[in-house]
Amino acid sequence: MNTPLALVDRAAFNPRQLAAETLRESGLLSDLITGLSAEKAPTRFSCAKALLLLSEERPELLYPHFDFFASRLRHPNKIFQWNASLVLANLAGIDVEDRFAAFFDQYFSPIPGPVMITAATAIKGGARIARAKPLLADRIATELLKVAKARYATPECRNIAIGHALSALGEFLHLLRDPASTLQFARRQLQNSRPATRKKAELLLRRARKS
Repeated sequence: MNTPLALVDRAAFNPRQLAAETLRESGLLSDLITGLSAEKAPTRFSCAKALLLLSEERPELLYPHFDFFASRLRHPNKIFQWNASLVLANLAGIDVEDRFAAFFDQYFSPIPGPVMITAATAIKGGARIARAKPLLADRIATELLKVAKARYATPECRNIAIGHALSALGEFLHLLRDPASTLQFARRQLQNSRPATRKKAELLLRRARKS
């Protein structure tokens, strides 16, 4: 059996080819997971990206490893945190055992800060999870709205994150049983100093009027 290193070398660090190889030979999945701890950084990152692609295309292959990816939300490397956050969001749609419930608070804990990209990743994943688990939509919206008082490196970082939250909330606005807080949040952002964020607020409010 090929090792992740051999696969990566042959694929010239192409994660898509790694994922394709794994789909053809499912036994390679455990090698990809092992590759996350490889000595060489290119191997680690290629394996991580390949696993993310697999979570998009064949989430059922990764679901048995749900708890492993959840544990990586606290990985010291931010890139691996972001990767794990997106993998878990992709697995939410097949989470028949409701494993996500045990990690809900941890998943959304980056939103108040201090790292904007980590928060934005959780926000993006939150929209996917809300669509996959509609009963959590209002609870997820509450977590996303915490971005309004978040503390990142700069106020502009918060404005960017608010824009991500507006886009994410717009994706599952129709699932909210009580959208009042979300709509109030959007109205406040009509005065946001960032033009792109103002436009996202306008778009969300237009969607609300059409629904």
